[in-house]
Amino acid sequence: MLIKMKVAGLTIDPLTNTPIVILKDMDEKKAIPIWIGLFEASAIATELEKITFSRPMTHDLIYEILKAVDIEVIQIEIHDLRNNTFFANVHLLRSGKTIIVDSRPSDAIAVALRANAPIYVDEKVIEKSRNVDFGKKITDLDTLKDDKLKEFLENLSPDDFGKYKM
Repeated sequence: MLIKMKVAGLTIDPLTNTPIVILKDMDEKKAIPIWIGLFEASAIATELEKITFSRPMTHDLIYEILKAVDIEVIQIEIHDLRNNTFFANVHLLRSGKTIIVDSRPSDAIAVALRANAPIYVDEKVIEKSRNVDFGKKITDLDTLKDDKLKEFLENLSPDDFGKYKM
């Protein structure tokens, strides 16, 4: 069964300094952490904060291309967890035909946020994530606050983006 979820926030794993996106169900009773890359975290954070740049970033470009060729992002699904890796699909609609595209969850989430498309997680993924040792587990997701996202954005430096400056 698919469970509708929302991005509850971003945080940083204190052991690895890796960004984590936190998804929570609509009732905020179930949550999963997904470790993601810095660029994807930035793409998610900028959309959550409605920050715009003078030129489109990669996920903005992808979304604009989809719109230009009359393709709608219907939803994304995080459908599996194998070997500590999450798997997602982006569901698209063009001319009445559904197209499903394999994606990393972080990229799918970044595109879904731009398209205002729902995010779904298969219940089996939530169950599997409870039994996986991701290193230091987040034990109390309710302690994450909105200021975690602001802290993440404020601590980004131009060097975090390598040679590709914004």
